Amino acid sequence: MTDVHSKETRSYNMSRIRGKDTKPEMLVRKFLHKKGFRYRLHVKKLPGKPDIVLPKYKTVIFIHGCFWHRHQGCKYFVVPKTRTEWWLNKIGTNIWNDLNAESALKSSGWRVIKIWECELKRGQLQQTLSFLTSEIFR
Repeated sequence: MTDVHSKETRSYNMSRIRGKDTKPEMLVRKFLHKKGFRYRLHVKKLPGKPDIVLPKYKTVIFIHGCFWHRHQGCKYFVVPKTRTEWWLNKIGTNIWNDLNAESALKSSGWRVIKIWECELKRGQLQQTLSFLTSEIFR
């Protein structure tokens, strides 16, 4: 199957995808800041370079894109129809890295919170942010 976009269009689209400062990440950061939490971003010394680090609470937060981290059962994860094997390898590597980072963090005494992109959509946003607050104080 061929791609519906030209090589140039596909390249441009892919270049626009961010690894940091994504909309879901910014939503969580603004919420935490408004609630008085102070945090660090993308701490390179920690396994997996967590999106948000709350040192005071020894807690890290990963905000996962549903596609990039294969959120099972989510409508935002769809197996691509072109270069399927390559994409599944790429996403599989992301998942493997996530599991290793989470395991290393937990064994070092960190609490790990995962938030999926779809949990920050309009219908679930307030529930997710309430859950987040309760998990930090747990």
